[in-house]
Amino acid sequence: MTDFTYHTLDSAPEAAKPFLARAQAAYGQIPGLYAVMAESPAILEGYHAIHALFEEQTSFDADEHTVVWQTINVEHACHYCVPAHTAIAKMMKVDDAISDALRNETPLPTPRLEALRTFTLQVVRGRGHVSDADVQAFLDAGFTRKAILEVILGLSQKVLSNYMNHLADTPVDPAFKPFAWAKAA
Repeated sequence: MTDFTYHTLDSAPEAAKPFLARAQAAYGQIPGLYAVMAESPAILEGYHAIHALFEEQTSFDADEHTVVWQTINVEHACHYCVPAHTAIAKMMKVDDAISDALRNETPLPTPRLEALRTFTLQVVRGRGHVSDADVQAFLDAGFTRKAILEVILGLSQKVLSNYMNHLADTPVDPAFKPFAWAKAA
């Protein structure tokens, strides 16, 4: 683990302060993820931009956003992002059965969501190399070529946060502690 500064509004570089101020106003605190990312305003800004694009401009609904995010978080064994996205899923009114299946790596409640998880895992594990048959299975599940690219966008966001949390060993925020998680052995 690398020792990173957990920045506050006072200690953060100037370019990171607007992001931290918005987080403080929205959440009543600065999430640990942002406090660490503030060291590099570029990663903080990039993370926010990719998050907004993925959440607001993709074809995915709340359940599907959750499947992409949590599939990647669980595969990367991110101790911070799995609890955080469990709380986010609750705020987005995603059925707990979906969150539980993702966290426990058990079957999802619908074939379509399972196809999304399977394809997302194939992209992550294959580092973008996915067979034609696997792409066709994803399309046959009702997804589009646009959704293929949107999975990559979601992966881009999660690589930023998952990898940073691994390096910084970011403590889980109090609001997310009820959803603490560790990858099954």
